[in-house]
Amino acid sequence: MLAGIRARFSHVSIVFALAGLLLGLAGPTAGQNVQPAPDRRPDEGDGPYDRLVLRGAIVIDGTGAPPRGPVDIVIEGNRIARIAGVGVPGVPIDPEGRPEPGTKEYDITGMYVLPGFVDLHLHTGSVPKAPEAEYVYKLWIAHGITTGRGVPFGPMDWSLSERERSARSEIVAPRMFVYQIPGQGWERGPIRTPEDARAWVRWAAEQGIDGIKLFGYQPAIMAALLDEARRHDLGSTAHLAQTNVAQMNALDAARLGLGTVTHHYGLFEAIYDDRDVQPWPADMNYSNEQHRFGQVARQWNLVHPPGSDEWKAMLGELKERDVTLDPTMTAYLASRDVMRARNADWHEKYTLPSLWDFYEPSRLNHGSFYYGWTAWDEIAWKNFYRVWMQMLDDYKDMGGRVTVSSDAGYIYNLYGFSTIEEMELLQEAGFHPLEVIRGATMHGAETLMKPKGQPIEFGLVREGFLADLVVVGENPIEDLKVLYGTGVVRLNDETGQAERGGGIVYTIKDGIVYDARQLLADVARMVEEQRRDRMATEP
Repeated sequence: MLAGIRARFSHVSIVFALAGLLLGLAGPTAGQNVQPAPDRRPDEGDGPYDRLVLRGAIVIDGTGAPPRGPVDIVIEGNRIARIAGVGVPGVPIDPEGRPEPGTKEYDITGMYVLPGFVDLHLHTGSVPKAPEAEYVYKLWIAHGITTGRGVPFGPMDWSLSERERSARSEIVAPRMFVYQIPGQGWERGPIRTPEDARAWVRWAAEQGIDGIKLFGYQPAIMAALLDEARRHDLGSTAHLAQTNVAQMNALDAARLGLGTVTHHYGLFEAIYDDRDVQPWPADMNYSNEQHRFGQVARQWNLVHPPGSDEWKAMLGELKERDVTLDPTMTAYLASRDVMRARNADWHEKYTLPSLWDFYEPSRLNHGSFYYGWTAWDEIAWKNFYRVWMQMLDDYKDMGGRVTVSSDAGYIYNLYGFSTIEEMELLQEAGFHPLEVIRGATMHGAETLMKPKGQPIEFGLVREGFLADLVVVGENPIEDLKVLYGTGVVRLNDETGQAERGGGIVYTIKDGIVYDARQLLADVARMVEEQRRDRMATEP
């Protein structure tokens, strides 16, 4: 059926903002003109309740501790009021020892409860590839993402408005942390001097943003941005773009106070062996995305080897400076196997035709660069992933924070699904699933709250914390794939037929219980409606 979609909707959808493409800004215009989410309908989500009780759960609390249960979880309003052990596995629960009845109760006996997921690299679509925020938000919530960092979600005023609507539970959307790119939102033009940088940060802080998203600047400007951000309790994350990485790698930025390195840029460049600049081929042109993405993977054998003194020193200094690594491996996954990414289970039902247009090979659409991708390129990326994954696992082993995020909406990378895919990639890198879940919950929350100087109040299943939870019917430690909206395929030995199981059952955000399957049904309806509308207008 995917072949049918391609045949019907093969035309190029949009020219991505040219300036952003040339600078390598993955999403600076993301969200422009996107239709804000509609008000939450009465039938979208149950609660919050004065007293909601989840009965019989097995809890994975997000700290890395093993699952435990059965427990009853009492939620009052939007906070977890009590987590009560109510027995041991394999023995009927004694009703006498359970918490008092609630205003509303859910029997989730044997189901697993996790903290809501925190995705630290989000964009809310763009026109026309994903023109409605509702489509993106529902995919996020259906995959358990209750908190997200927009880098950016969209334009500043738009993002701040959506953040406040989400905080008031007026829309079906994650809790939103708004990060913006220097120069966005004001009328004084681009950032050219340290004085410009400081002025913009002060102005943006007054508007109410939560942090800044950087792409690498000349050192004096980078220093001014990070220093001023710190003065205003703003967080910072950086995609250390190849156009600037020769003078601003991950260690350079960390020494100036950068909080998060997102993607891989700047990490490899910080531990080159016998060179200071990547040895680009003679015909290299960064504005050609085939060059940009094809060449970056060819750093895999340019660095000091894993376990070397230089390798350990680089990671050790990042750990000492408390830098978060936010890899977004899923954002580049197609580069090591385009065919697999193009034919993923979820595209047929949940990928908008307009988004599919954007994904198709194009010299114009950012992240649609597979117009000449070869086995050589895929092999380079497979080698790159091996080194990158070793770096992440070593950083985790020394106590560094490695978080979960997706950067979806590019490169066959679909919202929500790709966040779960990132979890699988961390397991491939050597993380135990409990370490993966910790990265997707507690460590994400710590990264967001540390700049504010505040303790976390989400990211754990803990009394007193916000009631942001994920309920899944099967054990994600046994198989992280059960978190996908498309579930997993298994053989039913009684019928001899393959069947799909798994998937998140409920996502709870601020004490409101959302039926994840219903949200996915809403998304499927939106996809089908756009498909019908296109067919109706075709000659």
